[in-house]
Amino acid sequence: MSRSRAALLDVLQDQPEATTMAALTAATGLHANTLREHLDALERHGLVRRHRAEPNGRGRPAWLYEATGAEDSPGRSEYAGLASALASAIHRSSSTPREDAIAAGTEWGHELAQARAVADASGREPDGPDGPGGPDGLAGRRRVLALLDEVGFAPEADEDATVVRLTRCPLLEAAHRHPDIVCGVHLGIVRGALEEYGADPAGTDLVPFAEPGACRLHLLDPGAGR
Repeated sequence: MSRSRAALLDVLQDQPEATTMAALTAATGLHANTLREHLDALERHGLVRRHRAEPNGRGRPAWLYEATGAEDSPGRSEYAGLASALASAIHRSSSTPREDAIAAGTEWGHELAQARAVADASGREPDGPDGPGGPDGLAGRRRVLALLDEVGFAPEADEDATVVRLTRCPLLEAAHRHPDIVCGVHLGIVRGALEEYGADPAGTDLVPFAEPGACRLHLLDPGAGR
């Protein structure tokens, strides 16, 4: 199996719901024709299956792709369905959907960071008065990167952890349909975790699908003169 084909299978195995070609194109950066060739090969080998999406308006429904064996992970489809339903509800009912999503994500980020802090508290020195790692918050940003890695974003950061490539998305299809909501929640998670770890979240931003195969997260630190 080629490296790009194996990477595509990894993306599909990470997803809790079946995913469209359009979302996979954004996630992998592969040309649609190349992507279709890989998907057809994976399907022939029994590693991927596809089915039509539910009809929604005019035109033929899109194909949805998922890795075989996804049903062996309890709760995957239920989690995806709940996330998608909540994103759709916020999109329909809120006058400020992105702001509401960020606020919800920020609260969630605090909870995730608190839970992780309890888990790794042993053997760590107490945080200083200026936040983890001193006044620049570098240690706090690195702890956020570790948290993002744990929840499935596969972050790749520069040396001072201010510009980050998120090479995986744990809710790719929902993010493709409602980037303002899902990506807003993800941005909020980062901001909440930064606050919890004592780092300044000011200037933090997330650019969905900023480049082929990755979203770009900016953990800008005003104190660093950026």
